[in-house]
Amino acid sequence: MLSPASKGWINKYFDLLDKKEVSLSLYRPEGMRKLNFIHLTLSNSGIVYGHSLSFIFAKKIDSTGWTNEEKLKFLLFESHLFIYTQVNNKSIFNRHVFIKELCSFYQNYSVNYISNLFKGFIKESEEQKIEKILSKRIEIKVNLLENKWWVNSLSNVFSFIDVILFDDFLHKEKSEALKSYQLFSYNAMLSVILAARADGEVQSQERSIFNVFLASTGLEEKAREELKQKLKSGTTFNDFSFFIKSHWLLKRYLLDVSILTALCNDRLLEEEKEFLDRFCDEFEIPKEELEENINTAENFLIMSQNNVEFLKANSSYKKVYSSLTKRWRKIILRNREKLSEELSESKELISLVKKSMHQELTNEEKDLVKSQFKDVLKSVPSLAIFMFPGGVILLPLVLKIIPDLLPSAFKENQIDS
Repeated sequence: MLSPASKGWINKYFDLLDKKEVSLSLYRPEGMRKLNFIHLTLSNSGIVYGHSLSFIFAKKIDSTGWTNEEKLKFLLFESHLFIYTQVNNKSIFNRHVFIKELCSFYQNYSVNYISNLFKGFIKESEEQKIEKILSKRIEIKVNLLENKWWVNSLSNVFSFIDVILFDDFLHKEKSEALKSYQLFSYNAMLSVILAARADGEVQSQERSIFNVFLASTGLEEKAREELKQKLKSGTTFNDFSFFIKSHWLLKRYLLDVSILTALCNDRLLEEEKEFLDRFCDEFEIPKEELEENINTAENFLIMSQNNVEFLKANSSYKKVYSSLTKRWRKIILRNREKLSEELSESKELISLVKKSMHQELTNEEKDLVKSQFKDVLKSVPSLAIFMFPGGVILLPLVLKIIPDLLPSAFKENQIDS
């Protein structure tokens, strides 16, 4: 059994890969750009939010008993692996080359305590070095006293910046990527501040998420104090680094961070929505992506609620679920013709959906619905979120919506039960 708490888990992972128990093959919807595929896959895994929802490749691995930190460490490793396979998608995967590249990346990393770790490595294998490094990367270096959900459930929320930098490392001049961590973190904090202040008032939960993100930055005290002052007095888009607009993955991550901050009070206020629209305008992000990213963030909140004390016995779950339902209703309406056409060819699926309206489906029937519904969605790119890690949570939501939106499909293909 693989356990990220013990030595040798990376070698065990590759052993499972050799035995075909883990596959590096992922479905990419037809017509979806590689960059969008990368962003959506990583977002739905939870790594973008610093929390593990679903592993990327090792979907069937038993993680029972793993701590949140161990799951995040494992997901960070898979995220690096995912980036590597996407960058080198025309080459046969070589685990030794991948590990060597990842070692080189961290050995020259701009975070001093990480690069300094390599000075103490003597007999460790490269895999063992990476295991130690990943353990350090998911830690938060500053002790926070707040006993809130955002503090308890998110480890190093900026661990995803490592993934962005590794992508840069593989694509660009290596030295450029290695120097960027502090700068990326600072710009991400500016996004948090702008989102927290969007309605003119910084709420307690917005202040909490600011503290958790700040603790994850690893910034020097001077920069930390500067950001604390900006939270009080404000900041502008002019404070962002000039290169953000041209960095595809980074600017979308900053948008994700902004959305998560805005949603920490359960729903988007009008001022917050206007800020997010302005954010997309400033950084030249298509508005349709904003809606998709809000869906993904709300999906994250819903999927993580069973592991998050803040959302238990709290109205926030209902508010977020209601918001997500309304948003998906609009998306399904826009795709109703294509969806109706595809559903009309799946009589068994429609029969099961109809049955689910008045009685509980068996586990076998639920699995059949998931399988057939995913086949239907392969032909509807706008609903591609279902095909990614974490997307399954939306299935009962959409099945609940469909009968109201597509009555003709159900009437034409109705099967008496």
